[in-house]
Amino acid sequence: MKSTIKISPIDSVAVALENLKSGEEHEGVTLIENIEKGHKFALKPIKTGEKVIKYGEIIGRATKDIAVGEHVHSHNMATNLEGTLEYSFNKKEIAPMEKKTAPKVNVYVRENGEVGIRNELWVIPTVGCVNSQARKIVEEFIKKHPDNDGIDGVFAYTHPYGCSQIGEDHERTRTILQRMVKHPNAGGVLVLGLGCENNRMDVFKETLGDYDKERTAFLIAQDVDDEISAGVALLEMLYNKAKEDKRVEKDMSCLKIGLKCGGSDGLSGITANPLVGRLSDYMSSIGGTTVLTEVPEMFGAEQGLMDRAKDEETFEKIVKLVNGFKEYYQKHDQPVYENPSPGNKAGGITTLEDKSLGCTQKSGTQQVCDVLFDGDVLTCHGLNLLNGPGNDMVAVTNLASAGCHIVLFTTGRGTPFGGFVPTIKISTNSDLAMRKNNWIDFDAGTIVTGDSFEDKLNELVELIVSVANGRQTVNERHGSRDIAIFKTGVTL
Repeated sequence: MKSTIKISPIDSVAVALENLKSGEEHEGVTLIENIEKGHKFALKPIKTGEKVIKYGEIIGRATKDIAVGEHVHSHNMATNLEGTLEYSFNKKEIAPMEKKTAPKVNVYVRENGEVGIRNELWVIPTVGCVNSQARKIVEEFIKKHPDNDGIDGVFAYTHPYGCSQIGEDHERTRTILQRMVKHPNAGGVLVLGLGCENNRMDVFKETLGDYDKERTAFLIAQDVDDEISAGVALLEMLYNKAKEDKRVEKDMSCLKIGLKCGGSDGLSGITANPLVGRLSDYMSSIGGTTVLTEVPEMFGAEQGLMDRAKDEETFEKIVKLVNGFKEYYQKHDQPVYENPSPGNKAGGITTLEDKSLGCTQKSGTQQVCDVLFDGDVLTCHGLNLLNGPGNDMVAVTNLASAGCHIVLFTTGRGTPFGGFVPTIKISTNSDLAMRKNNWIDFDAGTIVTGDSFEDKLNELVELIVSVANGRQTVNERHGSRDIAIFKTGVTL
């Protein structure tokens, strides 16, 4: 097993793959401090103000002189990033990938031709005031159908919004909930309102667009004597339709896969994220779809994404995506580069550039075919970018609302969280996978102990196929299913 890694030949730092002791020799230098797993040490003298290089890119500058073999972290280096930037389009020539034969998956084909990988019944409140009623309706329905024969489960997706919101927040709440109503992983949806909220049911229906009227029901609690029994009756109607649905065989290229990381550590950009990047490239090679979000974790690595834009129009959309999010921070008088988190730093990530260059490894190497903003849905096969914050719950909700069937979620620190679509948790290190098998679906940490990226990619593809065919992810088995809606404005 390797104990250290120098990622690029031009790097001025290397990363410890296990805990290292002062006096040991690694990468041709003698350590002068203990180095924790995931943390960096200097391969050459780095003077105050000099750039620190990792991944072959600048991850910040030294804030004091750093000696060979010394620990390189937040005590002696800092970010170089500041403010919004002007960008130029330097289109990178990307060799087309060899087309591959897609594996088969068994999915549900909906009335509009979209496919789903689950056949669930959902209760979606228009307003947080009826969250308890939504949960009670599901509880009472399950009492009548404890085995869920013919469907994959019944779930209420509660949230605190839908009233006392104005402007963008109000519109975003309505749009996210509408996208959920029409998501193909649901075989039937009950939309539950209170009756006096500003997310009015009549406007919700009028702006919903085309939807399957046989698979969607609406209930206003204030309009009936007993909203629980009325809700259960409507779920019965939806259930009688959904339980007849059968899986049919399709190519894996029909899948739309979200790419997300959370609780990153020093191995994220070395194991799990590059592996997911290879998966993204693989999906492009079979005509499938992937989407990367977490715009603040593109800061410092955005030029690389911009240079992979398929054309100048797409480049301009990436500029709007990146600078728009920076302006959002500035509007609220917040520092643009208040990142990484304390957990990230504990795991060995020092600056936002360090984090972003690791985070964007999930995008692979292929061109960016489209950029999605609030309310947009996936239409382009290949790699897409999606507007949204780094917050785990919001980002996964955004990815699923844009049309993703599955989210691949890499993590070095671990999290039990799951969204309203299957959320495959991929550990960056094997210790996490062993300790937290009630959180983690896939161990990418074995890449540093001898497994090849090619072998691990094949394993990951097999896992995705099995999940698409109905195998539950860990978050599904443990009932970790949540949504969170991005909020930028005031509450009345």
